[in-house]
Amino acid sequence: MIYVFDTSPISVLFKHYYRDRFPTLWQRFEALAHAGRALSVREVRLELLDGTESQRVKKWVARFPEFFTTPTTSEALFLKRIYNVRHFQQNIERRKLLEGGKNADSFVIAKANAVSGTVVTLEKRTQTGAKIPDICDYFGIPCVSLEQFMEAVQWRF
Repeated sequence: MIYVFDTSPISVLFKHYYRDRFPTLWQRFEALAHAGRALSVREVRLELLDGTESQRVKKWVARFPEFFTTPTTSEALFLKRIYNVRHFQQNIERRKLLEGGKNADSFVIAKANAVSGTVVTLEKRTQTGAKIPDICDYFGIPCVSLEQFMEAVQWRF
């Protein structure tokens, strides 16, 4: 199984699972990344670096450029399918559009679709139905939380 990470679970890993305190977690995560079983997209890299002062994040991102993939043509075509659903257009927050902010959500979903992977996010399903899990449900793409990911890869520490 391939897991495609949204910004939120990666941020949580850095904020709560310090490398010096959880070395085995980081070794396993990086092993999955090297094997191509854990990955993300360029837009997540941009979100991680945007506004962060964390040297740990910056160093890790620089050490693992292959983790953050560039969208392919098929992914771009899938982005169009996502936003052809009028309801999902609200996924791009108006403020981000006006201020030029980053929005990795649809790129994460498109990557998961392209690699037949599972999205890993901390977003929850909503009544308005325009968050990552809602869009994944609509297109039949598996979507799990960080904890569900850890259970799926059978991590015990």
